[in-house]
Amino acid sequence: MSGPVQLVWFKRDLRVDDHAPLAAAAEHGPVLPVYVVEPELWRQPDAALRHQQFIAEALVDLDRSLRRIGQGLVVRVGNVIDVFEALHREFDVTVIRAHEETGNGWSFDRDRKVRAWAAERGIELHETPQFGVTRGLTERAGWAGRWEAFMGAKRTAPPERLPRVLDIPEVTPERIVAFFAEAPAFDRTPCPQRQTGGLVAGQETLDDFLDRRGEAYRGGISSPLSAAAACSRLSAHIAYGTLSMRCIVQQARARRVTAREQGEKRWAASLNQFDQRLHWHCHFIQKLEQRPAIEFENVHRGFDGMREDDFDVERFAAWKAGRTGYPLIDACMRWVTATGWLNFRMRALLMSFAGYHLWLHWREPALHLARMFTDYEPGIHFNQCQMQNGTTGINTLRIYNPVKQARDQDPEGAFVRRWVPELARIPAEAIFEPWTLGERDRAALGAAAYPLPIVDHVEAARDARARITEYRRRDGFRVEADRIQHQLGSRRSGLKPQRRKRRSGADRRQRNLF
Repeated sequence: MSGPVQLVWFKRDLRVDDHAPLAAAAEHGPVLPVYVVEPELWRQPDAALRHQQFIAEALVDLDRSLRRIGQGLVVRVGNVIDVFEALHREFDVTVIRAHEETGNGWSFDRDRKVRAWAAERGIELHETPQFGVTRGLTERAGWAGRWEAFMGAKRTAPPERLPRVLDIPEVTPERIVAFFAEAPAFDRTPCPQRQTGGLVAGQETLDDFLDRRGEAYRGGISSPLSAAAACSRLSAHIAYGTLSMRCIVQQARARRVTAREQGEKRWAASLNQFDQRLHWHCHFIQKLEQRPAIEFENVHRGFDGMREDDFDVERFAAWKAGRTGYPLIDACMRWVTATGWLNFRMRALLMSFAGYHLWLHWREPALHLARMFTDYEPGIHFNQCQMQNGTTGINTLRIYNPVKQARDQDPEGAFVRRWVPELARIPAEAIFEPWTLGERDRAALGAAAYPLPIVDHVEAARDARARITEYRRRDGFRVEADRIQHQLGSRRSGLKPQRRKRRSGADRRQRNLF
């Protein structure tokens, strides 16, 4: 079929359910759904093979869903404008529909170029919000109400039928792997225990959480021993849009109503806490939407120069390899490398250790973890990394003690023994401080190859606190912090921004999003 068509451009919204651009396109004529594998995107320093693999599985499911209603997914490799130009010449494209994306800096620039190209060609480009994130926002007052209105609205049903525009082969696992082979990812570290992507896997994960695992959410999400099951594990599916946020919010709230009606107090409390975390997902993405430079520069520019010229590459290498000499730090790094996932408290611990104890500027550690997290979401990720490095200027300074956290979250050392097998035979009383054993004892217990601590964590924490405090006391710091709070901080009814900031700092620093 040739003639005028609309393109639906899939990016991080790989589903047909509650997909407003797809539904709108179906009401206005022939539709060609398109996904573009962009080599330049995958050359960016936050891109990883594990992201591609999750997306590839989602694209196979997406193609199947689209074929059931008439038109399969068109997958192309190349610069998105070149791809759209070719499709425009072939099909006389009149409209492009897509969801708004708050991605990394590269995708931000890419989207601006697509808008300019479409305007030059006289092609309508319609971008629709996907989350409770408001484009062009300058004032946060009223944001929470708009979020509630968006999440409470009726979900958009998939089109019943799409007329076939183009006969194309199915998107099989083999074909999609071949497409991504033309766009090698910046990082290709294997991830043998990665979560499975796709619409089917996403719904199964949500159902399992709401039917079985979610009861343990409250109280179970901090320790690495329980978090893998107690957390929702929906973060990657939200990040790549195999499930819509609205779908998750509405299903979780329906289950919470049932729990309350049936007197399931623990379920109700857990789902209430989960609901709060879903709010914070969009809250953090909104910050990056309003201020894209957060990906690259300190939120509070008063910290500029504090760490940038003092970056120790050997410490960074040890941190990335899980060989800092601190068992819980190393176990967490090895865990995320192998699985692509880490619970929030342990993410915070890794970034806190990198920023305070190793005195590493947040940017490179943040990029490494972006590559390790299958569920990497730029808006959440860079904000959280800065929060845990003390560079926002509006959050309470929190320096985690890596030994105390290990004792609190892994009392018997089971998690450490699993992921740091060199320490498997170390007795419980020394498992988190193996350096307290003599060299001969460590060798006898099979731990001779495990490194000694890279720094003295007590001294390093004291020095970091002193350095940051000195910057926070400089002239003009408080004025800039108040400006940041007004621009990017959340709002609570009846509280002035300054008062809310002091009251909520402890809450914000420990928010577990999923």
